[in-house]
Amino acid sequence: MTVSWTPHRFTGGILALDTANTVVLRNDPEKTFDRFADPAEIARFAEAASGFRAAELGGRRLEAPEPGGIAAVVLSIREATDRLFRHAIAKGAIAAGHLPDFLTACANGLSGSSIEISAPGRPFGDPATPIAFEAALAVSALSLLRDDTVPRLRICPNCSWLFVDRSRNSSRLWCD
Repeated sequence: MTVSWTPHRFTGGILALDTANTVVLRNDPEKTFDRFADPAEIARFAEAASGFRAAELGGRRLEAPEPGGIAAVVLSIREATDRLFRHAIAKGAIAAGHLPDFLTACANGLSGSSIEISAPGRPFGDPATPIAFEAALAVSALSLLRDDTVPRLRICPNCSWLFVDRSRNSSRLWCD
């Protein structure tokens, strides 16, 4: 089934959370489903995210020309990100025991990449060239470890999506 990658699908506030939210209704085993069950959706998601996450990406386009070839890495980053930050939200702290899987998944996303990241004003590198989706996903996921981000992470009580609460007084409860 082809997914319609609309703005609503990008309410996590950051690429890594939008990707974690591609598993719908994680809290309901009878209703949950994976929007990346068809690896072709990874490429379509990356294309849509290039627009919806343009500010985060510094205008850099995402590319996923061989989604079947990167699916295992993308899913590994997605699941490690979800596990680490869902636990951090519930417990108020990052579980050190979840970090090795998370860091390994992110390292695999960056493995073999020759990109340069984190230049001032260009966190994802040169906006004139595309970036591999799995590399951008790893950078986005790692950025969630910043001190100012973790306290603003939330789980929507309705759909169980993860999102960053960027409201002035950090009081947002719902994902949209």
